Amino acid sequence: MPHSATRRPSPPTRTALTARRRLVAGCVVAAAALGLAACGTASGALQPTAGVSTQPPITLAPTDGRPTDGPVATVAPTPDSDGAPASAAPPAVPKPHTPQAPAGTSAAPHGGTPSTPVTTTAVATTPATTAAGTPAPPPAPVKPGTVIGSTASGGRTVALTFDDGPGPATGQILDLLAQYHAKATFCEIGQNAAANPALVKRVLAAGHRLCDHSVHHPQPFAKLPHDKAVYEISAARDMIVKAGGPGTRVDWFRAPGGGFNADNEQITASLGMSSLGWSVDPHDWSRPGVPAIVSTVQKQLKPGGVILMHDGGGDRTQSVAALKQLLPWLVAQGYTFDWPAE
Repeated sequence: MPHSATRRPSPPTRTALTARRRLVAGCVVAAAALGLAACGTASGALQPTAGVSTQPPITLAPTDGRPTDGPVATVAPTPDSDGAPASAAPPAVPKPHTPQAPAGTSAAPHGGTPSTPVTTTAVATTPATTAAGTPAPPPAPVKPGTVIGSTASGGRTVALTFDDGPGPATGQILDLLAQYHAKATFCEIGQNAAANPALVKRVLAAGHRLCDHSVHHPQPFAKLPHDKAVYEISAARDMIVKAGGPGTRVDWFRAPGGGFNADNEQITASLGMSSLGWSVDPHDWSRPGVPAIVSTVQKQLKPGGVILMHDGGGDRTQSVAALKQLLPWLVAQGYTFDWPAE
């Protein structure tokens, strides 16, 4: 029986060997580029290793350009992504530094961003212009030298004024004024007003008005240095306003002893008050006797006059008794009661 020989496969030709070598070489190159573990053999198919991405890794470097202190972390991207790691947190971005508000600026409330710094600069003022475009005239300067000694309305009117209170006689004088429906102006010393706020409020509640008569009643008032005069006038006004409460008006200043000069008149005007004098002075402060007080008023008074009397500064018993006679006499003479001019 004849022996049948096993057929051996024919050896590959040189052309086939060359093609296979090229295929394997290409596979290795591709695998190196794509991060694959191995290449197929006969078919040339590329088989990725399980769990290994087919995309190259992405290196995360700091975004602010600072050098790193250690190794740079890398995260492999997932397939079908646009290159950003889907499962990883986005790279940390340094928190921007919020500058602190420099001195002189205000910070926003509740920890907000500080407001824009406000700088104080000297601004040259330009004169106001009229509708026609020409510069408007500057406001008229205050003109000291006019000390008031007459009523606001003129005619057969009289302005009653009482100095140096509030004091023990103030309540009695208020009672007399109420009987004759008379109004009066009370020129109060600052420290007395501060010590008797209830009386100041009572004066206002009765419809009377207030005048500044300095803090301490220094004399001669016209000889005071400027700074001292400023204090005596402005501080007294503040004390009176505080004693009287919100809305208290102080329309005049009367210098102690009538010691007006250009300086204190200017100070008074700058505080929005008028300088108040008088036209009738019975010197009741010296206690010359009730008949003398009454007689002087009756002789000196002219229509539109301002009478100076006192409700504080000492024993004012004679002043109260004289007023009790003067009020009915004034009414009988046809006088009505008015405020001093402003």
